[in-house]
Amino acid sequence: MQLLIDNIGELVTNVAGSGEGGPLGIRRRAALLIEEGRVAWIGPARYAPAADRRIDVDGAAVLPGFVDSHAHLVFAGDRAAEFAARMAGQRYTGGGIRTTVAATRAADDETLRGTVARLRAEAMRQGTTTIEIKSGYGLSVADEARSLRIAAEFTTETTFLGAHVVPPEYADRPDDYVGLVCGPMLRAALPYARWIDVFCERGAFDADHARAILTVGQAAGLGVRVHANQLGPGPGVQLGVELGAASVDHCTHLDDLDVEALAMSETVATLLPGAEFSTRSPYPDARRLLDAGVTVALATDCNPGSSYTSSMPFCIALAVRELGMTPAEAVWAATAGGARALRRDDLGVLRPGAPADLSILAAPSHLHLAYRPGVPLISQVLHNGVPQCQP
Repeated sequence: MQLLIDNIGELVTNVAGSGEGGPLGIRRRAALLIEEGRVAWIGPARYAPAADRRIDVDGAAVLPGFVDSHAHLVFAGDRAAEFAARMAGQRYTGGGIRTTVAATRAADDETLRGTVARLRAEAMRQGTTTIEIKSGYGLSVADEARSLRIAAEFTTETTFLGAHVVPPEYADRPDDYVGLVCGPMLRAALPYARWIDVFCERGAFDADHARAILTVGQAAGLGVRVHANQLGPGPGVQLGVELGAASVDHCTHLDDLDVEALAMSETVATLLPGAEFSTRSPYPDARRLLDAGVTVALATDCNPGSSYTSSMPFCIALAVRELGMTPAEAVWAATAGGARALRRDDLGVLRPGAPADLSILAAPSHLHLAYRPGVPLISQVLHNGVPQCQP
């Protein structure tokens, strides 16, 4: 079965040099042929081949599906009251994570599965075709394993975050908890996880504990990710680069050595502006990173406490308004950048042979994602060539 996406006004391919717009590789008045879930052909609309089915997008823009490389979807309950307190002036410290841990431990599998399904569908309606899902709200051997087992039902990009915070029962014994994470918890997580992550921040895990956990996970075959430098300056970015992490995430408080280390490495800086929006914290400086040559990704950080959004278009608008990115840079970071953060060269791009993951906008250009913030501009989403539910 062949499907032709025809009469595309602006096609963002993310194939540099294949069209206008530098890295975006924009092709105008284009068409795209899909066969067996993959892109089979791209070219001028006037030369479009015949196909079994045809979607005429009437001059609209088409771009790769968003790649959300940082999300926490396995949880129960919400923290709306905590959000209200922050909006009234209370400072965010990350301590509310333990509230979600208690609710998640008490929930049954179907409740957790229902939350993931709801948020995954919500993200898909907004153009996200690939999403990474972390554990981290179980913090026991059984609850971390079941969180990852449920996450694996929805994505292949699953991350073991047993080192999110130290749970209350280990508050006076952090070394013992690190031993649990490095031993029985890691072994229980391995069948379901592709990545390992640590929240390397004050109030969570210091550099020594983070290094111990990440090193053991890496030796077990997991890729490395790090929550780094969100709440203040710290060792997380340097540790991530040292260990060859695919991504260090947040990157809000960086010094010159952090930026230099990222620029000299293949580690992606994943920025999560939804967290700063929801915590009234300073935004990261994407312009500084980009000008230094750092690869930047955007992601939602969807979680019930500090960034309860599944909307990549919202994060694109924030990145342009608050992080110093151009619309083109933000769109690239939300697609190809997210793929780089997952070390996937087959995602976030539209070229022959790539999965047919794409969004059709109710707009003539990718510029409208930042130009019209809050407007539901994703008119249709295709994942592996299959049309998904429309917004």
